[in-house]
Amino acid sequence: MTAPRTPGKGPRRASRQQRVGRPPRGARGAAYDLLHAVAADDAYANLVWPTILADARLDARDAGFATELAYGTLRWRGLYDEVLTRCVDRPLDKLDGRVLDLLRLGTHQILSMRVPEHAAVSETVALTRQVAGEGPAKLVNAVLRRVIDGGDRDAWIAKVAPGDSRDELAIATSHPRWIITAFAEALAAHRGAPDPEGLRAVLAADNAPASPVLVARDVSPEDLQNLPGVQPGRWSPLAATLVDGRPEELPLVRSGAVGVQDEGSQLVALALAAVPVEGRDQVWVDLAAGPGGKAALLAREVGRRGGRLIAVEQHPHRAELVRHSLPPGAHEVLVADGREALPAATADRTLIDAPCTGIGALRRRPEARWRRSPGDLATLGPLQRELLDAAIALTRPGGVIAYSTCSPHVAETDLVVTDALRRRGDVEMIDARPYLPDVPDLGPGPAVRLWPHVHGTDGMFLALLRRL
Repeated sequence: MTAPRTPGKGPRRASRQQRVGRPPRGARGAAYDLLHAVAADDAYANLVWPTILADARLDARDAGFATELAYGTLRWRGLYDEVLTRCVDRPLDKLDGRVLDLLRLGTHQILSMRVPEHAAVSETVALTRQVAGEGPAKLVNAVLRRVIDGGDRDAWIAKVAPGDSRDELAIATSHPRWIITAFAEALAAHRGAPDPEGLRAVLAADNAPASPVLVARDVSPEDLQNLPGVQPGRWSPLAATLVDGRPEELPLVRSGAVGVQDEGSQLVALALAAVPVEGRDQVWVDLAAGPGGKAALLAREVGRRGGRLIAVEQHPHRAELVRHSLPPGAHEVLVADGREALPAATADRTLIDAPCTGIGALRRRPEARWRRSPGDLATLGPLQRELLDAAIALTRPGGVIAYSTCSPHVAETDLVVTDALRRRGDVEMIDARPYLPDVPDLGPGPAVRLWPHVHGTDGMFLALLRRL
């Protein structure tokens, strides 16, 4: 397999500051701007996309088209680069980065969207002319016509990935090979045996757009689920799926009474809140709280019991997001390193939603598959272990700790928890499955995994431990 390529190293596009005041370029221009932000500014698509859409001033139909174009291009970049390699007469990393992103946008329209081929070519060429000039526009026109000549997406997959090897599966499903290996190992841990059908299913789920999931914060679940364009969630009693429209269009979302939070993330917080503890149950801690989704749910639950939440977040801008997410009450946000923020035996319940590769959330963050690498595990592994140790230390005897990640990777999940149990004699595992009631197929326990293709959630891992 050809390794996923970084964007071209030729002349890059204008900075975000240079784009201020530029007239909107329609749906395709908005999609291009997102690819620019991801490639040139290292932005997170889910964070910048609402602003790009607002600046573009698109109606609902064009906004939906732009979203599918932008996110679909990010998802399928690996496959499209293999296709383009066969249609361009130079290495892709020698192309102007603007042109490479425009070629990807055009290829997605041709191979994966119901866009007439002539419109996909002509509109992409016109956008290239605006962005990069006449010469690049001619190149884009020629290359996209070669893409058309190669057939539809299935025909191209048959050319570039005709076999069943892991390398060819990586091309055909547009995932880096290391992520496919990680999923295969995690599925084997979940099933107790290799699960090739499950592997293909989770890769397909990653490439399917996910509807936004809402969570009731300062409203009742019934009020949330009665909103137009909303359906009740499958597992969390506080969840609803937005099937029509965008979250930022809802007044309750803008006011903070309703949040946007994947159902798997909700289940993690609710499971920690449901575990029985003996004695005091007044101080809960979220040890890596940004951006605040789980903290908001924990604050809601502990507030009902007359207690308070201490939310710890190292980065000031993320700490500010946590503050905005918390309901009124005696809750506290500390800007500090979770490994040294609080004295021992402070908490009755502690959550450590550990920094991780995030490969369980690729359907919502498609660019993460190209941003992350196996080398990240070398940095994240020690941090995850140190944070779990800190969470155990600051939890009082008899208290409960939840360790979670939005990654199924065995190195970020089972091995971290196993190492803590091996090093320490003051903590034991709790079977987490009873605290996710009515959720099927959680694995053999005591830790649980949620999967996009099984549960319709992000890929989440949860281990519950009790301090002895």
